Amino acid sequence: MDVIYEFLYNFIRDNWKAVIEIMILTMFVYYILLFIKGTRAVQVLKGVFLLIILFMVSQKLDLVVLNWLLTMFMPIAIISLIIIFQPELRRGLARLGRNPFFISLSEDKQIPEIVADAVMTLSEKKIGAIIVFEQEIGLKNYINTGIILDALITKELIISIFMPSSPLHDGAVIIERDRLSASSCLLPLSQYHQLSKSLGTRHRASVGLSEETDALIIVISEETGTVSIAENGNIIRDVGAARIKEKLRTIYNPSQKSM
Repeated sequence: MDVIYEFLYNFIRDNWKAVIEIMILTMFVYYILLFIKGTRAVQVLKGVFLLIILFMVSQKLDLVVLNWLLTMFMPIAIISLIIIFQPELRRGLARLGRNPFFISLSEDKQIPEIVADAVMTLSEKKIGAIIVFEQEIGLKNYINTGIILDALITKELIISIFMPSSPLHDGAVIIERDRLSASSCLLPLSQYHQLSKSLGTRHRASVGLSEETDALIIVISEETGTVSIAENGNIIRDVGAARIKEKLRTIYNPSQKSM
């Protein structure tokens, strides 16, 4: 082990500039992939990647006409991509300006408590609500069906959105990590016919999304105030604040994930 440590130390000492460059590039690529996850940009990038491979092959095989066409097309394609993804780029740069590289861990740790308090308040008032938490599978397609907010997560904001007098109360709220991304989002209804007939549209929509993605969904019944959690195509009914916090901590603090 000492030999390995010595080798690594000498390598980093002799190539520290290269190491820094690799770290910066790795972080840059990671955040680009994180940003485009779940968006239409993923499919577009597949096409761009294919064009790059085609361009390299045409140069290697000296395919003059194809190489000329791709050379002429590349600048147009880059400009077109900038125009097409202008809204996404604007939101991404704004988020980068707020938080250059790292997510606030202190805020993350507070989110389970903030959400649980808001949910229990809505439950006591018998105000219906659906709160969706994105995990590994991106939810951009569903976010785009609603009203973009991109706001800090607070108890007051969550409650105000679902108040019956609010123009945003219909549909679901979607949360991406430490931001409340959108409200009034449309979710797919579950096609599973064995669900209890007592479950309303909110619950069926919550189960439907959990069947198609790995999202965690909290749903509050408007009739009874009962709080339920939908996940992996299943729904757990009548949960309390402690269970909500436990579930959310598996997202915001995986080290505390329950067995």
